[in-house]
Amino acid sequence: MNTRKAFYLIVFFLVGVAGCSCAQTNKHQLIGNCEGCEAIFEYGEEPLSPVDTLPGFEAAATKIKVTGIIYQPDVLTPAEDVILYVYQTNAEGVYPTKGGEKDWSKRHGYIRGWVKTGKDGRYTFYTMKPGTYPSRSDAAHIHPILLEPNGRYYWVDEYLFEGDTLLTPVQLSPEAPVGGSSGILRLRREGDLLVGERDFILGRNVPGYRN
Repeated sequence: MNTRKAFYLIVFFLVGVAGCSCAQTNKHQLIGNCEGCEAIFEYGEEPLSPVDTLPGFEAAATKIKVTGIIYQPDVLTPAEDVILYVYQTNAEGVYPTKGGEKDWSKRHGYIRGWVKTGKDGRYTFYTMKPGTYPSRSDAAHIHPILLEPNGRYYWVDEYLFEGDTLLTPVQLSPEAPVGGSSGILRLRREGDLLVGERDFILGRNVPGYRN
């Protein structure tokens, strides 16, 4: 191989590495134990915004809007560029698939979405109200996972719903809620929507987290 050809091959390789669109890089660090937290990196190539509408929302019998602010550990400063990944069941309590799913969507289903906070730390997503599992083993819930700009990612306590008869005593009165606040949403009516609010504090009560 001559010198010029070797030079171009090296340049091509370096450009390819620099242009890699892989969502997960070596800087990311999983905090604590979390099966499936890697799904937070499956948002693809589309830019994320503070608002997302999950699949199935438009046709849902019960539409909900979930919003809140994510704060820095000081509990005062809004946290910018934090990614929140959520996934849930449909109204029948099933994580639905369409066939051909890859990676974690095989288990999480297609009712999932990603939001990324702006300077005000606010996030909002629109979705259907999930149902309980057919076994009625757990209260209805939405799973949230957080990814900080520094690369740390971890699970926080699920969104739950006030009045659910399957809520446990621990869920009703958590001593140290992971994420800094109770996950129980108190839904209020706004037109055709039921609206719930929940704030997060980065790292609060997350096992293994260090400021």
